[in-house]
Amino acid sequence: MGFEDQRFNVNLSILFTELPLLERPAAAAAAGFDAVELWWPWTDSPTPEQSELDALKRAIDDAGVQLTGLNFYAGRLPGPDRGALSVPGEESQRFRANVDVAAGFAQSVGCRALNALYGNRVEGVDPAEQDALALENLVLAARAADRIGATLLVEALNRPESPLYPLVSAAAAVGIVDKVNEATGLGNARFLMDLYHLSMNGEDLPSAIERHAAKTGHVQIADNPGRGAPGTGTLPLEDLLDRLTEAGYDGWVGLEYKPGDRPGSEAFAWLPREARAARAAREPRRR
Repeated sequence: MGFEDQRFNVNLSILFTELPLLERPAAAAAAGFDAVELWWPWTDSPTPEQSELDALKRAIDDAGVQLTGLNFYAGRLPGPDRGALSVPGEESQRFRANVDVAAGFAQSVGCRALNALYGNRVEGVDPAEQDALALENLVLAARAADRIGATLLVEALNRPESPLYPLVSAAAAVGIVDKVNEATGLGNARFLMDLYHLSMNGEDLPSAIERHAAKTGHVQIADNPGRGAPGTGTLPLEDLLDRLTEAGYDGWVGLEYKPGDRPGSEAFAWLPREARAARAAREPRRR
């Protein structure tokens, strides 16, 4: 096995960012990929104008790529917010306003995975109050995802870069997944396993894979240190992805790394071009 046996998509919110948003799907296609993912593109608006949604849909359709993952509104990414759904007041309300908009857009482009970032701890607010609000909003999101046949993803970040974010271990994120599934009875909440974030938290990655692969709905990668492309750091990413395959994971692997000082089109030398397009060769494996 190896990288050529995986099904990669490109995160257009961290790669090809030298281009306007609407040009990035075509750039990913020109680089040889047929699948992409996105953080919520409108960081200042959970409810953009329909014309903006339509324009992004056209860009994706015209490029001939599949949108395989989309974040719900999560504040300013990249930036300090790191989620909205557990933040009382305006941010939580913005998340709620976004739920049906994001799910509707995902349905329009055939996207079947929606990621809900948990949200930072807020000074002066009881963590238990935030956790109760988070569960309420995650249930709302899980039900919206279920209506379009999608998975709700819950992600662990890392403490050094997101010190106020409470889900900084695989076990913590999987615990929330279990609570959401218990509350809804739908079973469509899954863990988003980001190997970069888990490595930054010092987790034993082979052990995390063994323990949590069965509840994993999406995987993202970047090397460590530096959050660059595979091969720029010390993580044995090829081996780790092989372990995930052996553990039964057969879904998408999101390329969520920084391109360094190169344009996005030059950030994929580690991956042979023939291994970039997953659709024709591995369509039966799609989750």
